[in-house]
Amino acid sequence: MPTPKVFTVSQLNAHISNLFASDEELKMIFIEGELSNVNINSKSGHLYFSLKDKDSVIRAVMFSWNVRNLKFRPEAGVKVIMRAQVTVYEAGGQYQLRVEDMQPDGFGLQALQLEQVKKKLEAEGLFAPEHKKPIPAFPKTVGIITSPTGAALRDILDIIGRRYPCVDIVLAPVLVQGEEAPAQLIHAVNLFSENQVADVVIIGRGGGSMEDLWAFNDEGLARAIYQCKTPIISAVGHETDTTLCDFVSDLRAPTPSAAAELAVPNKADLLENVQVLLRQAVSITEKQLEICYSDAEKLSELVTAHSPLDTINKNIELVDAFADRALTTANHFYDTVLARSNELFTKVEALNPVAVLNRGFAYITHGDNNVSSVKDVKSGDSIDITLKDGGFSATVQ
Repeated sequence: MPTPKVFTVSQLNAHISNLFASDEELKMIFIEGELSNVNINSKSGHLYFSLKDKDSVIRAVMFSWNVRNLKFRPEAGVKVIMRAQVTVYEAGGQYQLRVEDMQPDGFGLQALQLEQVKKKLEAEGLFAPEHKKPIPAFPKTVGIITSPTGAALRDILDIIGRRYPCVDIVLAPVLVQGEEAPAQLIHAVNLFSENQVADVVIIGRGGGSMEDLWAFNDEGLARAIYQCKTPIISAVGHETDTTLCDFVSDLRAPTPSAAAELAVPNKADLLENVQVLLRQAVSITEKQLEICYSDAEKLSELVTAHSPLDTINKNIELVDAFADRALTTANHFYDTVLARSNELFTKVEALNPVAVLNRGFAYITHGDNNVSSVKDVKSGDSIDITLKDGGFSATVQ
């Protein structure tokens, strides 16, 4: 019986590694599965992860020079198909996959790239509601970014013309699909932002395949829309189609026709609103007038109830009575005074020397003295004699 060979751990792992390396079938295999435990070494750039299905898991590594050629960012949960070699990590005694290339499986590379860009932009806040600009209620000018020959433009113009014909239209003609489309779309958005020639901008196109709409998933376009100073309505494809343009725009419309309806008011609705407001104003005015009339009647009743006219009239009557009494008293006093005056006048008149002279008497003076007796003069005195109609001088004999 031969003596069994005794291996060291390193020898055994090296032997198994050689077996794997010599197996032509294991030198290049294609394998599918779901990524998990994804980790990129920050220093080396090597990608370490696990590949699993519902029953098993295997470790894998992808060196940095191969990682740089990937067209997507590997993330946990992504299903992939990869080209790899089965090898042994001798230091750990584990077999693993050394991956040379991998592609997303299931929803495709484009869809994965879109989802990754979407997550990045969302994390940066480009989709946040607080950054959405309000759409003006009554725009004077509407900007349109679309193909000048597409049905979308005809639909937009037709609807705006019927709903709000007074608005001005500014068209930025662009390609809406193909390699040159993203650059033209970005340039048009920047022009509207810089020149401020429109109050709101509609960007979009009609429906199509994912490839047809891909220009509206451009990251640069999404950032241009986010930075645009003018509110933008996205109208790309049909209602079920979604692009990055829809998420970052200030308002998303399911179709170009719907975007036109969202961009401008409806003149018929405005007229109806005016009529409703007019009817409301008339109704409010009538109610206010009724209230005013009612208040006026109440005030009139209060004024009548508290009017001072009765008191004033009564006081006027009292004043008239007092005036009559005062007049009667004054007349009586006047008559009394007049009678007394006449009596006194009669007495005074009786004592008036002029009246005595009228009866034939004379008034005699000697110098400054009255002559009332013969004793007051002597013979030869000069005296003055005053009569009723004049006077003369005489000499006493």
